[in-house]
Amino acid sequence: MTLRIALIGTGAVGRGILEAMSRKDLGIVLTGVADSRSGLIHPDGLAPADLLHRKRETGLVGDLSCTAHDVVFNAPYDVLVEVSPTDAQSGEPATTYMRTALSRGCHVVTSNKGPVALHYHDLKEEADKAGVSFRFEATVAGAIPILHTLLESLGGNEIHALYGVLNGTCNYILTRMAEEGLSYKQALDEARALGYAEADPTYDVKGIDAAIKLVILANTVWNRRITLHNIDITGIDLLTEEAIRLAEEQDATIRLIGEIIPAKNLYRLSPRIIPRHHPLVVHGSLNAIIVRTDLAGDLVFSGKGAGSLETASAVLGDILSIRDRYAGGH
Repeated sequence: MTLRIALIGTGAVGRGILEAMSRKDLGIVLTGVADSRSGLIHPDGLAPADLLHRKRETGLVGDLSCTAHDVVFNAPYDVLVEVSPTDAQSGEPATTYMRTALSRGCHVVTSNKGPVALHYHDLKEEADKAGVSFRFEATVAGAIPILHTLLESLGGNEIHALYGVLNGTCNYILTRMAEEGLSYKQALDEARALGYAEADPTYDVKGIDAAIKLVILANTVWNRRITLHNIDITGIDLLTEEAIRLAEEQDATIRLIGEIIPAKNLYRLSPRIIPRHHPLVVHGSLNAIIVRTDLAGDLVFSGKGAGSLETASAVLGDILSIRDRYAGGH
């Protein structure tokens, strides 16, 4: 079965998807694409390599006469792939795009955390009514298939708790402060220079990004209905070199750890002192997660939590899962 997709967003993740599609024959036809200012629709398919070249040369993926709205409402597609930047306050316009696709009887795959954190239950209900899939593996931990594992592979297990390093920017900063004795500002400036941190890093260093991932995990895995207000959040922006040094003297280090213990209604994100050889002490921009279960025991996952191709890997996994599940039609 050849699957038709429309792609909304050509930032790092969108470009990663286009790059992967240009490298591999995945049985996917791209019939629509849009960035924040332009779009293209072609029922017979668009060439990902050509789109990448056009984006590099002009800054636009398509024509100014076509918008993301046009692609979502009018392009012929089986799956809407929504990978535009996250709006954690409203989830718009991505949420409207997703609802439109679901109302058309189309599947939705996204890396966009805002709509999932804010409207997961409503979107899931709309997808179920339409008999289609709503998938969002790429919203948590990048290339690590944690949602698939928790929602499907560990069926039959009771999941007692989850602990994780869920933000690569913060982990990079903490790693550099510990290993090189850098100040917080020096480590942050280095992270910016390498592209790990945004020009305005508030979203990452104050813990908002990681906390949103905890909301998504709690609401999807444990069927809760929590928001950011339910998370006890402490970021790393006030962390001192002295705190890092004191931890190192105890053969320990500091990592920003997210924690969910559903039986206690505990949802917390904070810098924690942990032994240097603990499984959650990963380096650079890696993510790591420990899942505590009743049957499988403790499971540890680690890998790249961000990056263009890494996050695209999770998006493509969802797309191909839909292709295989619905082979022969929706």
